[in-house]
Amino acid sequence: MAFNLTHQLGALAGTPIKSGEMTAPSAESSLSVSPPSARMPISMNMNYTSNRNVSPPMSPVLGSRRADLSVACKAFAVETVEEQRTYKEGGIGGEKEKGGVPVFVMMPLDSVTMGNTVNRRKAMRASLQALKSAGVEGIMIDVWWGLVEREAPGAYNWGGYNELLEMAKKVGLKVQAVMSFHQCGGNVGDSVTIPLPQWVVEEVDKDPDLAYTDQWGRRNHEYISLGADTLPVLKGRTPVQCYSDFMRAFRDNFKHLLGDTIVEIQVGMGPAGELRYPSYPEQDGTWRFPGIGAFQCYDKYSLSSLKAAAEAYGKPEWGGTGPTDAGHYNNWPEDTQFFKKEDGGWNTEYGEFFLTWYSQMLLDHGERILSSAKSIFQDTGVKISVKVAGIHWHYGTRSHAPELTAGYYNTRFRDGYLPIAQMLARHNAIFNFTCIEMRDHEQPQDALCAPEKLVNQVALATLAAEVPLAGENALPRYDDYAHEQILKASALSFDQNSEGENREMCAFTYLRMNPELFKADNWGKFVGFVKKMGEGRDSDRCREEVEREAEHFVHVTQPLVQEAAVALTH
Repeated sequence: MAFNLTHQLGALAGTPIKSGEMTAPSAESSLSVSPPSARMPISMNMNYTSNRNVSPPMSPVLGSRRADLSVACKAFAVETVEEQRTYKEGGIGGEKEKGGVPVFVMMPLDSVTMGNTVNRRKAMRASLQALKSAGVEGIMIDVWWGLVEREAPGAYNWGGYNELLEMAKKVGLKVQAVMSFHQCGGNVGDSVTIPLPQWVVEEVDKDPDLAYTDQWGRRNHEYISLGADTLPVLKGRTPVQCYSDFMRAFRDNFKHLLGDTIVEIQVGMGPAGELRYPSYPEQDGTWRFPGIGAFQCYDKYSLSSLKAAAEAYGKPEWGGTGPTDAGHYNNWPEDTQFFKKEDGGWNTEYGEFFLTWYSQMLLDHGERILSSAKSIFQDTGVKISVKVAGIHWHYGTRSHAPELTAGYYNTRFRDGYLPIAQMLARHNAIFNFTCIEMRDHEQPQDALCAPEKLVNQVALATLAAEVPLAGENALPRYDDYAHEQILKASALSFDQNSEGENREMCAFTYLRMNPELFKADNWGKFVGFVKKMGEGRDSDRCREEVEREAEHFVHVTQPLVQEAAVALTH
């Protein structure tokens, strides 16, 4: 899945592997990796079943496994060892017996090829075993609409997903499956391109207004405009019907894995799989960090909704267009009349009308898809989640312009995340949030970035709405400093809210499995991080004891680390 933040991210995707001993099944490799009425209890440890037994680290039995692991070393620079650990967790939706946040790892972008086969099978198999050995709970896999239903409406090819999910089951890893209804390609980290299904692209070519559109007429093809959600514009089906049929076909094909291996379905809601408008598109350099972005409501279907809303409000003159003084993608708030702090249009009656409509359209989009997802996956034992973007730049301003253009009506005077959390709570869904690893002082201060304050606000909103919170890092970080921030954030400790003292994130997904992760130093830090996350905030074991265990695990993998180093330098 694509991630934002141009200035920070670099390459998020799995770097193409150079190994003379490995042959990919297809040159067109592809896969991305990057979340109705009952409310959830406040406890956040509710989603994942695990039956892992805690046992002391063992020396590696390299023997017959060494050959396979050697392949992984050469392909991914992976070091691993046979070691099994367990956390005693309750059933899905139940309480865990002890604290701790299970760690999932995003899979590489090219894990499944465009030919619907698993890429680099031997390396993949060994790498999954390495993750399991390190105490990782599971993996996150994007299941691409544009890959599975590429050829024709209703013709689903699960190909490589069948094999990959069986691999995960055999190793004992859980799976977060992402229903990816967006395009891969065009954002930072998208090292492969997976367009929407060909037959969908054909319909968009016939009717360009099916694409999100800005005020200058620029079309965005990452995701079908939510303005067309309920219109039969895709070969007789509505976009929401297409998403529903896809999820139903996934359920039927993988019913034997649901609730056991597949423990979570993250439902794609927009670009990069996130519930938002494509307000900061990086393709062709349209947007650069820390620009404010631009509103995306100028397709004819969205404008029709705006016109109706304005007439119902009694101000039909407001229904012809969105704000015309909101600047351009790369402006800063004070460059514009609409977003500036003093007398800005955002803080007028018109601004309140427009932003309420714009954000409500996004919430309604989420409601429609979640209602369908809940009915499809009920009684299967899986949790449903939705991913929300961590838009932290210009957070310190009054208008929060980048959040507004993305559809989050969050300003200094209004909480824009509580309505999202309440919507998710109505559907018993998990609130998945990014930028968990970031600290305020690491970001450009002139852009008033505040990721820590943003995460704090979101966590409090999920507490108020009684909805579980899960997290992801927004960029690849392998240093202890970032790990410590994730540990702190996942504990959800807030001085101003004693009610949240026993809460933790329900899960954390680590970006991502790639060669960098398996380098000796990074791998050592990662193993220690996973162990600390598993200990939980209320662990009675001292930090030094946990770190000693991690160091021992890393020590016994040294033969494979050295072998990998030799292989990578020749």
